[in-house]
Amino acid sequence: MALSFTGIGSGLQVNDIVDALVSSERAPYESRITQQQAEHTTDISAVGALKSSLEELNTSLEALGDADNFQQRSISGSDDFISLTSEKEAQPNNFSIQVNSLAENHKLASIAIDADIPVGEGKLTISSGSNEFDINVSDSATLAEVRDAINDSNDNDSVNATIITDSTGQHLILSSKETGEENAIKIVVDDISDGNNTDTSGLSRLAYDSNPASTTYAENLDEIIKATDASITIDGTLVASSSSNEFSDVIDGVTISVKKAHDVNDDLSKAVITENNNNVSSGLETFIEKFNAFIDLTDQLGSSSEEGIGALSGDSLLRGAVNQVKSLLTSEYDTGNDSSSFLSNYGVRTELSGKLSLDSDALKEAIENDSDAVQMFFTGDDDNGFVSKFDSVIQSYTASDGVIEARIDGREAQIDKLSTDYESFSLRMDDYEQRLLNQYNAMDLLVANLNNTGSYLTQQLASLPGVVKSSS
Repeated sequence: MALSFTGIGSGLQVNDIVDALVSSERAPYESRITQQQAEHTTDISAVGALKSSLEELNTSLEALGDADNFQQRSISGSDDFISLTSEKEAQPNNFSIQVNSLAENHKLASIAIDADIPVGEGKLTISSGSNEFDINVSDSATLAEVRDAINDSNDNDSVNATIITDSTGQHLILSSKETGEENAIKIVVDDISDGNNTDTSGLSRLAYDSNPASTTYAENLDEIIKATDASITIDGTLVASSSSNEFSDVIDGVTISVKKAHDVNDDLSKAVITENNNNVSSGLETFIEKFNAFIDLTDQLGSSSEEGIGALSGDSLLRGAVNQVKSLLTSEYDTGNDSSSFLSNYGVRTELSGKLSLDSDALKEAIENDSDAVQMFFTGDDDNGFVSKFDSVIQSYTASDGVIEARIDGREAQIDKLSTDYESFSLRMDDYEQRLLNQYNAMDLLVANLNNTGSYLTQQLASLPGVVKSSS
């Protein structure tokens, strides 16, 4: 900005005059553009709040739109002997369950062998369940080395080996990793040390094959724990066994985990299976909560009263969203078998305030009368259920290409344009201010020159002969 010599010639306050003139141009524009930006920002905030409320309302219905959540089963009867879980396939019923025995891991122990004495040369073929692996034993290998070879074998998925030392020496302990008869341990020995694979000397001391008809029959290890299956009796007559302590295919849709065998005097366990449609009640309660919050918000945004004017008062977008949501609540939806129903038939009541409430007794009665119809009402078939239609309407507002996002994009574009316009206006104001300063400074310089010329002429006239200077 050029320097201004304020008042040198004219005595005028040039800077103050220029500031006043520029402000008179700038202030109205800035006030107008600030107001417009505030209006657009408020609108973005308001429709953003509307979008969030609609999204929450839509999300609250997700559980009711999933058919897998309907007609679940609840099962009771878990106690000290069994624990129970159920799936949708289980049918309402009740059963008595007696635990006869638990599944056990097979455990074998060798005779005492001195820690420093080689076990014997040869090969051990160890099997449990479907897993079989070989252990090559050198002529100098001790019992500890055999233990390590078993545990470190990459092919071993089924057996754990450890050593217990007592007063007689070391005992090799072998345990199956899995329970049940099918996981019983078998050890076939190729005894190089003495050529006899089943006697009680050399490497064959570790032989174990409990099948008397087998050519490798040898029970040279002590059976500490027998490999057994779990056994239960259903309703006093039906006996089922399992290699594990879990029964998942005895009662349809029910998993029974056994924990303890019943004694003669113990009361039998009771499994009671009931239909569970609690998802309908909890889902509707969540939906009603979000709907009532939606009504509170839209009432606030659309208010037009002495208390204040809402940010979207009279706005067609707000009216359209509210009207479409409310129309969904009063529409009729297919329930199967050429029948249809309304949301109000499932206990959803509209209060005078426009909010919703839930009549739990009416809902319970509807579910008991026809749970399939309730499920069909919400989940529908071919996207014609209450939830899917609700989602379709809400998405038209809240999707990335929906009505609300288009509104927000438009407002943001207008704010950007106002910012660009203001930058251009500021440059014009800077130019205007500079022109005024230049003009007033030029005028001030001209006045100064005229004053100087006047003073000079006055002095010259005063010095002429015959000119009498008047006294003041």
